[in-house]
Amino acid sequence: MIVSYKLVLRIFGIIIIPNDSIGVVNKRFVIVGKFRTLPDGAIIAMNGEAGYQADTLAPGLHMLLWPWQYDIMIEKFKTIREGFIGIVESKDGKPLTDGHVLARRVECDSFQNARAFLANGGERGPQITIIPPGTYRINSAIFSVVEEKVLEIEDNKVGVVTTKEGKSLVKDEIAGKEVPGHNMFQDAQAFIDSGGFKGLQEQVMLAGRYFINPRFATVETMDMTTVPIANVGVVIAYVGEKGIDVTGEAFKHGNLVIKGQKGVWVDPLDPGKYPINPFTHKVEIVPTANVVLNWATGKTEAHKLDEKLSTITVRSSDGFKFNLDVSQIIHIPRTDAPKVIARFGSVANLVTQVLEPTIGNYFRNAAQGSDVIEFLKKRKERQEDARQSISKALQDYNVGAVDTLIGDIVPPEDLMKTLTDRKIAEQEKVTYQTQREAEGVRKDLQQAKALADTQARVVDAERKVQINEYEAQAAVKKAEGEAKSKTVNADADAMVLKTVGAAEGEKIKAVGMSEADVIKMKIQSMESGNYAAIEVARALSTSGQKLVPEIIAGGGGSIDGGGSLVNTLLAMVIKEKMDKESPKKEAVSSSEVKKK
Repeated sequence: MIVSYKLVLRIFGIIIIPNDSIGVVNKRFVIVGKFRTLPDGAIIAMNGEAGYQADTLAPGLHMLLWPWQYDIMIEKFKTIREGFIGIVESKDGKPLTDGHVLARRVECDSFQNARAFLANGGERGPQITIIPPGTYRINSAIFSVVEEKVLEIEDNKVGVVTTKEGKSLVKDEIAGKEVPGHNMFQDAQAFIDSGGFKGLQEQVMLAGRYFINPRFATVETMDMTTVPIANVGVVIAYVGEKGIDVTGEAFKHGNLVIKGQKGVWVDPLDPGKYPINPFTHKVEIVPTANVVLNWATGKTEAHKLDEKLSTITVRSSDGFKFNLDVSQIIHIPRTDAPKVIARFGSVANLVTQVLEPTIGNYFRNAAQGSDVIEFLKKRKERQEDARQSISKALQDYNVGAVDTLIGDIVPPEDLMKTLTDRKIAEQEKVTYQTQREAEGVRKDLQQAKALADTQARVVDAERKVQINEYEAQAAVKKAEGEAKSKTVNADADAMVLKTVGAAEGEKIKAVGMSEADVIKMKIQSMESGNYAAIEVARALSTSGQKLVPEIIAGGGGSIDGGGSLVNTLLAMVIKEKMDKESPKKEAVSSSEVKKK
């Protein structure tokens, strides 16, 4: 029903264009009028000629478009998606001028006004102007639009631009100079109008999103230039104004120029990241820390500057060839780094052109001045001499020699065996000597242990000797004391005895005289025989002998018959009397002694 309704309207010259579409008109013929056919070379009718019309039908109702005269094509609006741009090519317009590959920009409302495009001198072919994301009413009879992704440059990257439009580069130039006003090559027409050059551009693009017409410029994404820590970057510029040397007459091995000029920049780049075009500027990384270079086959540092160096082969004065490994430590000051690059072009060239021959020749000459064994023995002196000689030689190249180290020395195998045997013999000698010393030490140890084992007894004996000495001295002192004491006592006793004796003598004398007188008196009163008998009885009584038996058995003798009984009785009487007197005499004698 809808189709028949539209068909009826179409028969009466009426057409309805939807809101999201346009109508592209193709006029089949012109009945009358001045402009009946298109001009030569034209495709789009500007004045009502037969053919595709420049004007399109906007959304809505249109009349008098008779189906036998007008062919109407309804087309959707052209939509450019987000993240894309529209690349336009025109099928009509003026021809491109000589040398141009893109049609210049004209005002045509982003190609939505084909009449304005053609009226303003639009050129046929690829257009320099792009269509940003959005929806457009574009006449497909004259313009074809293709989507292309927008350009995105990631972080830490740069975009190196090569343009296809612009002035031709002058002689001896490899890249176009930077020109202003083109919004990082997004406004291609402004770039051309500002005098931009065709080809490689000195200016680079930083990280971001850009609407770059790929038919105007191609962009190659590359890493930013990184100068590591403990290094500097010496810039060699291939573009810029002609450089003027700033080193003066003192440096005659190359020119150093200021930043922005062509040549080696006198000021190096410090550690960091730089957006430098690697096609127009070369950055040589120069280490400012100590660099170790190894002349040892198969041994290479991380910087790879010594990957082509190998073990040095030398010949001694006695005709032996032997190998030695050498390590050279160098230092390039920051301010001298540009001079090194100006002279050699790179640090690798410095190694191959200066360090390798200098160090190799030094050790070859040194080896020829001594035999192998002497070279081995004087390794330390040789190393110090090498350090001084090489340091002096490198000063002329703005390089500091920190130290020269001799590594492994590999003498000839036969000589090495001789030296090894000799060394083994020497070491065995040392071993035997050490063992002998060890035995001596062990002997001393055993003696010390034995001495330590007997030390307690020695100490005990010594203590006993001392004790005995002290006891002997004490005994001597005691004996001396006792002797003195006895002498004193003896003297005292002698004095006492002498005194007592004298007293006793006097006493005895006195007593004797008294007893003599008594005896004399008794004798005078007795007969001499009786007196003798009495004295005998007295002596017998003091002897303790029993004179009279306890049981007397006798005969019947009379008293006068021998007189023994009378004598016995008399003796008993005398004894009893003397027993009574004797204690008194002893008491008197003792008291007299005490008094004396």
